[in-house]
Amino acid sequence: MYISVQDQPFDLGTVSAEFASGHTNTGAIVTFTGLVRGGAEDRLEAMEIEHYPGMTEAALNAMAENAISRFSLGDALIIHRYGRLVPGEMIMMVATAARHRKDAFDAAEFLMDYLKSRAPFWKREISDSGASWVASKDEDEDALSRW
Repeated sequence: MYISVQDQPFDLGTVSAEFASGHTNTGAIVTFTGLVRGGAEDRLEAMEIEHYPGMTEAALNAMAENAISRFSLGDALIIHRYGRLVPGEMIMMVATAARHRKDAFDAAEFLMDYLKSRAPFWKREISDSGASWVASKDEDEDALSRW
């Protein structure tokens, strides 16, 4: 299991290859990478992400352990960035390894829903009309409730 909360970019290809290596009893690896999305109405200039070191890593570690147990995973990975990010930059990555693809896909979705709704990050969008904190959305809560 690998958990990283970092301010530096990560190399998707390198991380994916390293995660996939050595899984001889695995039938499926699923990866998802989230990008900072530009605003629909106001032009997003940047997103600033804050967290509490130690607390955030512990929360992500607990959720990854939950996913490993719940979905019979062989391995899991979560990378989440903080700091100032601009549209198009990679903000996070989830990877799961399981004997069967359904477990790998379900676990990846479970972790993504958790990261979107419950992970202890605070996000502030800076656009051409000003800055505002990102509030939770009903559809994100709905997605999490299915688990």
